[in-house]
Amino acid sequence: MRTLVFATNNLHKLAEMRQILSGEVQILSLADIECREDIPETAGTFEGNALMKARFVKERYGYDCFADDSGLEVESLDFAPGVYSARYAGEAHNSGANTDKLLSEMQGKSNRRARFRTVIALILDGGEYMFEGVINGLITEEKRGGGGFGYDPVFVPDGYTQTFAEMGDGIKNNISHRALAGRRLSIFLSNCNA
Repeated sequence: MRTLVFATNNLHKLAEMRQILSGEVQILSLADIECREDIPETAGTFEGNALMKARFVKERYGYDCFADDSGLEVESLDFAPGVYSARYAGEAHNSGANTDKLLSEMQGKSNRRARFRTVIALILDGGEYMFEGVINGLITEEKRGGGGFGYDPVFVPDGYTQTFAEMGDGIKNNISHRALAGRRLSIFLSNCNA
């Protein structure tokens, strides 16, 4: 089985991608390769940040790898927080503070349309590839549910009545933006292995 590094320090994302890619590849974490550095994410796009992280691991550690950049884009906030989703309320990467700030910014707004986007950059056998997943939905007026992470308690995907935080990992990991991008990656990898 092929081995890839997933260039993330987010344990939730790591578990989610290990589940999505189960059977396709063995996924190593940054801790597994003893990468303790803060990998820069200074690009202005999800694509740029994902590729920056993947290239960092490939250049410094030599592993084929993939990285993602994900975020929430809210129509009435000119698609903010976008690439700043993890640090919307400051550099501390505090999910609760980020969600509170978002709800505050959304007060009085009738357009609550939003989307979660994930872009995965893969470096494999000298090539660079991109896979995107998008799920549309609405921002709630208050936090609901105790599961998930990030903005999950305030995002209801189209076709559902529960937030990501209410629906549980089984359903969320099947329909999420990361799941969609991950399945595209999985199909690509299975074709490479065929």
